[in-house]
Amino acid sequence: MLTQERHALILEKLEKESVVYLSDLINLLDASESTIRRDLNYLDKAGLLKKVHGGATSLNSKLINTTEFEVEVRQGINKEDKIAIAKYAASLIKNDDLIYIDSGTTTELMIDFIEAKGATFVTNGIGHAKKLIHKNLTTYILGGELKLTTEAIIGIEAINSLRKYNFTKGFFGANGIDIERGFTTPDIREAMVKEEALKKSKLSFVLADNSKFNEVSSITFGEISNTSIITTKLEDIRFKKVTKIVEVDE
Repeated sequence: MLTQERHALILEKLEKESVVYLSDLINLLDASESTIRRDLNYLDKAGLLKKVHGGATSLNSKLINTTEFEVEVRQGINKEDKIAIAKYAASLIKNDDLIYIDSGTTTELMIDFIEAKGATFVTNGIGHAKKLIHKNLTTYILGGELKLTTEAIIGIEAINSLRKYNFTKGFFGANGIDIERGFTTPDIREAMVKEEALKKSKLSFVLADNSKFNEVSSITFGEISNTSIITTKLEDIRFKKVTKIVEVDE
């Protein structure tokens, strides 16, 4: 079993049970004690769990936003800003691109404005795939578990599906953007897919309206210094010092 797969299974078990024990993980993952200890040390340093004697516990902070709304609710939030962001993002796509489009309401909106008919698209969004093929665009969808609230394909199978691709550009959504904690989302399985897709993208862009800045969700999937952010007017200049910020007109 690959290291990333073990990490995903540990985090999934922790999400369900709040506490995981070293002995249980050894049996579950069919791995040595030293391997599991290394995994727990890595995940603890990454801020994904708290390592304790004999196992690990989940992180539980009132400062962390764990709420996740369904697609229909999120589509109506800051819609004018999202449309402006989506239009600009779509203009970056060229005919020879291999594009990854992450699930999310703003990334879905950008599909309406794509003009590069020669590009190839990969997505983990069910609604995204439907819109892409209705525009007669070459489209591939990841395999894996379907999550109802975000209509996204997630989990280990989705991560494995991503490994063969080398994207020229990737477009991502995020629930929170924080200078110290990076890009965050509430769901562990969804975060792992985002993280892998980011790694596989030569150029990466996070599409985010102002409501996402200085917000933190449960799981970090990327550092902001490695990815450009497309947004509307951003008053907090601290972000401009650590990454490329593209501000579009509303």
